[in-house]
Amino acid sequence: MKLTFKLSLAALAMAALGAGTALADTRTAMASIGRDATPAEVKAWDIDVRPDFKGLPKGAGSVAKGEELWEAKCASCHGGFGESNEVFTPLIGGTTQEDIKTGRVKGLEEGKSIVPQKTTFMKVATLSTLFDYINRAMPWNAPKSLSTDEVYSVLAYLLNLAEVVPADHVLSDKNIADAQKRMPNRNGMTYFEPLWKVSGKGDVKNVACMKDCPTEAKVTSALPDYAKDAQGNTAEQNRTIGPVRGLDTSKPAAGK
Repeated sequence: MKLTFKLSLAALAMAALGAGTALADTRTAMASIGRDATPAEVKAWDIDVRPDFKGLPKGAGSVAKGEELWEAKCASCHGGFGESNEVFTPLIGGTTQEDIKTGRVKGLEEGKSIVPQKTTFMKVATLSTLFDYINRAMPWNAPKSLSTDEVYSVLAYLLNLAEVVPADHVLSDKNIADAQKRMPNRNGMTYFEPLWKVSGKGDVKNVACMKDCPTEAKVTSALPDYAKDAQGNTAEQNRTIGPVRGLDTSKPAAGK
């Protein structure tokens, strides 16, 4: 019995030694793959702009130049004045001079909206968010194709449409903080504790249904017919397996 136990221990020790050697060999092999990124390569990816404008590149752009760029590269999706076009929700509207003064959009309160749906400028609190998103993701068909000055120009045009800056304004890294002070919802950001603290209390107050619960799902919204094929046939653009499948938008809706 003792001999068997000692042999087992020896076998385990050898196995552990072998595993350790194999792991060391794997690490050595992995270390030889690739190389450290150069400072220039890291800089090319490090493009985020923070709310305090850390990371904001130097540059400038006028409202007038922004309007030219907007008509050429943005209006087909977002409309000439940011009012949207077919599928996309509006960017501009729903804010007032009083909102710009207080930094809180009155229209976000229940029953107080002056437009049918909430727009981007009603909700967004930080101008850095808009700069960052336009810079990295727009236009949709050619993301990251805008130069820094063009991003400033497009943003200047949007700010003018939202009545944050005048028509002759030139937005730059030197004065963007002043524009931030006039964002309509700059004081409207809400801090949800569970999103930032592991120990934070949840804000969900729903009660689980235990009796006479609905047995069928009811569709309460859908794309209007005129917008179904705005981006082509979605059935050809989504994976054919799994829970998410694209609707065949080349055919009429069921029941029509």
